Amino acid sequence: MGFCIFERFNSLCLFILFLSVSSQVNARSLNDRTALLSFMSGIDSDPGQVLENWNSSGVHLCNWTGVECNSARDRVVKFDLRSRSLGGTISPALSNLSFLTVLDLSGNFFHGSIPAELGALSRLEQLSLSFNVLQGKIPSAFGSLRQLVYLNLGSNKLVGQIPDSLFCNGTTTLEYIDLANNSLSGEIPLWNQCKLTGLRFLLLWSNNLVGQIPPALANSTRLQWLDLESNSLSGELPAAIVDKMPRLQYLYLSYNNLISHNGNTNLRPFFASLVNSSNFQELELAGNNLGGELPSLIGDLSTSLSQLHLGENLIVGSIPASISNLVNLTLLNLSSNLLNGSIPPELCRVTRLERLYLSNNSLSGEIPSAFGNISHLGLLDLSRNKLSGSIPDSFSYLSQLRRLILYENNLSGTIPPSLGKCINLEILDLSHNRISGFIPNEVAGLSSMKMYLNLSSNLLHGPLPLELSKLDMILAIDLSSNNFSGVIPPQLGSCIALEYLNLSGNNLQGPLPVSIANLPYLQVLDVSSNHLVGEIPEPLQTSSTLREMNVSFNNFSGTITKEGSFATLTMDSFQGNPGVCGSISGMRACQKKRKHQIVILPIVLSLFVVTPALCFLGYPLVHKSRRRSSAAVFAGSRDSDKEEKERKQELKYPRISYRQLVEATNGFNSSSLIGSGSFGHVYKGVLQDNTRIAVKVFDPRMGVEISTSFKRECQVLKRTRHRNLIRIITTCSRPDFKALLFPLMPNGSLETHLYPRHRSRPDLNLVQLVSVCSDVAEGVAYLHHHSPVRIVHCDLKPSNILLDDDMTALVTDFGIARLVKDDDGGGGDGVTTVTIDSSCMDSTAGLLCGSVGYIAPEYGMGKDVSTKGDAYSFGVLLLEILTGKRPTDVLFDEGSNLPEWVKSHYPDNLEPIVEEALVRFEPPETPRNCSDRWWGIILELIELGLRCTQSSPSTRPSMLDVALDIGRLKHYT
Repeated sequence: MGFCIFERFNSLCLFILFLSVSSQVNARSLNDRTALLSFMSGIDSDPGQVLENWNSSGVHLCNWTGVECNSARDRVVKFDLRSRSLGGTISPALSNLSFLTVLDLSGNFFHGSIPAELGALSRLEQLSLSFNVLQGKIPSAFGSLRQLVYLNLGSNKLVGQIPDSLFCNGTTTLEYIDLANNSLSGEIPLWNQCKLTGLRFLLLWSNNLVGQIPPALANSTRLQWLDLESNSLSGELPAAIVDKMPRLQYLYLSYNNLISHNGNTNLRPFFASLVNSSNFQELELAGNNLGGELPSLIGDLSTSLSQLHLGENLIVGSIPASISNLVNLTLLNLSSNLLNGSIPPELCRVTRLERLYLSNNSLSGEIPSAFGNISHLGLLDLSRNKLSGSIPDSFSYLSQLRRLILYENNLSGTIPPSLGKCINLEILDLSHNRISGFIPNEVAGLSSMKMYLNLSSNLLHGPLPLELSKLDMILAIDLSSNNFSGVIPPQLGSCIALEYLNLSGNNLQGPLPVSIANLPYLQVLDVSSNHLVGEIPEPLQTSSTLREMNVSFNNFSGTITKEGSFATLTMDSFQGNPGVCGSISGMRACQKKRKHQIVILPIVLSLFVVTPALCFLGYPLVHKSRRRSSAAVFAGSRDSDKEEKERKQELKYPRISYRQLVEATNGFNSSSLIGSGSFGHVYKGVLQDNTRIAVKVFDPRMGVEISTSFKRECQVLKRTRHRNLIRIITTCSRPDFKALLFPLMPNGSLETHLYPRHRSRPDLNLVQLVSVCSDVAEGVAYLHHHSPVRIVHCDLKPSNILLDDDMTALVTDFGIARLVKDDDGGGGDGVTTVTIDSSCMDSTAGLLCGSVGYIAPEYGMGKDVSTKGDAYSFGVLLLEILTGKRPTDVLFDEGSNLPEWVKSHYPDNLEPIVEEALVRFEPPETPRNCSDRWWGIILELIELGLRCTQSSPSTRPSMLDVALDIGRLKHYT
């Protein structure tokens, strides 16, 4: 009996203990739930309803979006809502998630200050709040996060000094610190007693930091990446610091106030300190006004070095021949220094060079002919030096050359016709030299030139070659200040993209062709100081694009009115033409004929001559008059010359009626449907002349957006012309129906080949893969840099890339594209500053541009669209093709975005990704030597994708550079 009572008592105790533990577990879980709901209450923008399942009573806390619990499912250990387009403030209640190890709210729209209470999360290992609009100071309480390994607060609007406690709290766990792209001030608070021995990445670029680079940084011997660019740091280059960093790979110190040793005269100690960094890859010291000579031991740096940027300094002396030891250099920039002597021929041994900048120095001697051996060279800038001799014939071997810039030297001789073999040349600038002879037809007809041809201020002579008419995509031609003679070829009117034309200071004769006046995008025309005659063509005055014109010092005649594009011109544009008169200030007034000067005899004679002629010509004249009258009625009243111009442009396209489209698509039957999207549907069809078409029909339920998207796509398509952009056949527009007609692409979209329904692997091989990527890059580069109107696509993805008969890729769907203007002429490599064209402003202008997974992170901060946003989307596309992962799959299934997922494998764990790509795109019977070659190509494409998807837009390459890189890889396929 007593034993039974004892047993029951024990059971009762265990039951009570169980209830107590269960109660404590529930209380802790409830505490985490309360903290998350408090966070949710601070959200004021959730466009995708990311937190929708947080409101469901049937969903356990640990299954909420972005929430991950421990194995016991009683405490939250990971809270990840990166890149979800959330807006609002960050609740201090998150500090109650006391078991939290990962907090990532990056890539959103959070504003306000960072809660200091987050410093209480003692178990936190990763904290990322980057790419938001957070303001205020960095909480000093973050110094209490002793377990922190990863800290990223970059790309916000943070101010004030970096708290001492953040770097000096006794912890050795911090490996990654990113506070870049803010407005932080003061010194870097790293003192001698502070030892961040585990630090591997320190990114503080683009702030307002001052003082010296702290010597205590030498304790961070594991550092791999140090970026202090674009601050106001001073003192000597940190030789003693980097000497203690054998693992250093990336060092960016550009645009500070640093000096070299011994009073800014000695660069040797600094370069000597880098010799022991055996895996060193990139060095940038530009814009510091560093003095001294380049030491010969620069050639002792790691052969892994791929980029060396020392431009905009005060470096003197010659270029050391030992630099040729850096055999893997792809970028060398020594521009804007005080270098002298000749270009060492040994430099041409660096055969992997892709971009070489030696401009704005005092280099002399001849251009080494061995430059022709650098087969990858895409850009060569030797401008503003004292180089002499002729242009080497060996440049003809540079099949990848896109930009050849040699202006302001003392070059002589003739333009080698062999330059015509540079089939990718887009910029040729030989101006301000002493080059003579004719323009070779082979060079004049290089249709690859899309940006500009500048041969001004030379000794060239002869007629202007008719082959110039083949430059149908070029933006600028400058042949001024030479000795060209003959007439201006009317065929120049075929250069339809031309914006700038300067033929001044020559001996040209004859009239100014009307075809040039009709160039649709001409903005600047200068034909001054020639011997041109006749009247100034009337279309110049009615041009909607012309901003500047100079026809002075010729023999033009006729009446000039201060109307149209001439309204802003002054007498300076017309002086030296005795035959012109008009209403412009300072111009001779035109004389009116007086009636009493008209004699009777000519009138009588004219009656005898004209009357019979009228009998014969009367009917045609009357008929023509009637036709004009009918045309006027047909055109109706027009608000402006611009509308009339657009109407005439539209008449160039074939007219296809709605009824014809119904017949072609079998009544828009579902069996003809080949695609759908937010805009509407795409149908295939066959016209009566057997033309196979794709009809993009806009959904009328889109309301006002249908008109905006339709108009924008029409604007883009009629302004662009490129082999890698879709060509429009015509449009069909009624009040209740709007459609665009395109040639039907028999091979469908890239998406259908990457994700075929009935195959386990993509329907592409590796050669086609590289070719498609090259085509897309070329098409987008054209939009950014060569199109008559600059265009940002805003929605690059596989479904918007079509493939024609021979698998050439064409970029399509410009429904949300932006027509923009830029501050650097569209050719710069930096971030293009853009403003949305007023014709493109609509109700959607303030929303994110693009598709989920492909949208650049800066768009989440409300920044304007830019070419670097397209570069990001292209990078995602590239990584998607290579990994076989849709960016949306990675985003939602693995709590990460695709670039970050790939970066997590870089550089040491890429082998599985490369191997899988080889298996997916190439059959198993591929020879081993081919696999080795393809291994390198895929690896370079992955690295290019990672460069394109860097967080900071300024660090992404331009699409011109991307196209150059892939074009080089395509050459090896």
